Amino acid sequence: MPNPLPHEVVASADPRRADESRSVSEIPTAAPSGDPRLIGMEGEAANARFYRRMRFIRRFEEELLGLFDEGLLRGTTHACIGQEADCVGVIEHLRAGDHIFSNHRCHGHYLAWTGDAIGLLAEIMGKEAGVVRGVGGSQHLCAPGFKSNGVLGGTVPAAAGIALAMKHRRPGTVSAVFIGDGTFGEGVLYETLNIASLWSLPLLVVAENNGYAQSTPISANFAGDMAARFDAFGIEAHRLESTDVLEISAAAAEAIGSVREAGRPRGLIIDTYRLCHHSKSDDNRPEAEIAARWEIEPLVVHGARLDPEERSRIDMEVDTAIAEIVERARRLP
Repeated sequence: MPNPLPHEVVASADPRRADESRSVSEIPTAAPSGDPRLIGMEGEAANARFYRRMRFIRRFEEELLGLFDEGLLRGTTHACIGQEADCVGVIEHLRAGDHIFSNHRCHGHYLAWTGDAIGLLAEIMGKEAGVVRGVGGSQHLCAPGFKSNGVLGGTVPAAAGIALAMKHRRPGTVSAVFIGDGTFGEGVLYETLNIASLWSLPLLVVAENNGYAQSTPISANFAGDMAARFDAFGIEAHRLESTDVLEISAAAAEAIGSVREAGRPRGLIIDTYRLCHHSKSDDNRPEAEIAARWEIEPLVVHGARLDPEERSRIDMEVDTAIAEIVERARRLP
């Protein structure tokens, strides 16, 4: 019999693996588990917690890119630097019994849901302690309530399938799938939106529009209005241009609440910006454009709400915790 996966060792304590017999109202709001320096100290105010979790994701991604530069990692990776507010703001409102489906740019979603930095880093390093024992790598993760793969649009019908199952097994739960603007060029998205609307599935499609499909600007490959793509199937979609985690959180709360109550699909389009290259080194965007976006990135916007001393303390705590995780991962077999 194979050894249990790392997350299965503590599965009985994970609120996301709640007893199927419990009603939705009895299931506690899910929260990531792990080092409080990364996911939030007990009793910490919401603003500080939001900042801490975004800083966690940012520093993880930066360290990951550094490990690639050292030659310690193989293959490629797709960081979400600049899009942390999407991960934290949306996933804050998902709870036990819900499901998340992500894509090639999945690290932030996974960390916001689980807090499992060591499992993710070990996975990308190809080690036994990884989320799926080192065989999934950066893009193909499988954990309770979380699935991702690198096939553009490939998780969208899977998310709808889970939504259909949960509609009958546990009404009031949500299946959320994160896509990028490039996925609007995939026919499977529209096939899924059609079925989701026709069958009234509790599906939330979160489109993170960072303006580029790999290196192609959206102006060169997208005709019409993004929200209209949802409207064509009778699905309400809200669109906002923001890197503010509080604005995104408010929009996500409304959309997720609607899916839970009405049991109908919804779209949430977040116009955001990726500050790093598409994968490890490919970036031909204008330098001035990128520099301007660093002035309004999520940590700058939300960090301004914190007292400078508090922000500095959180930065130090997160940096220390991430450094410890990297060293621990280096030593793993």
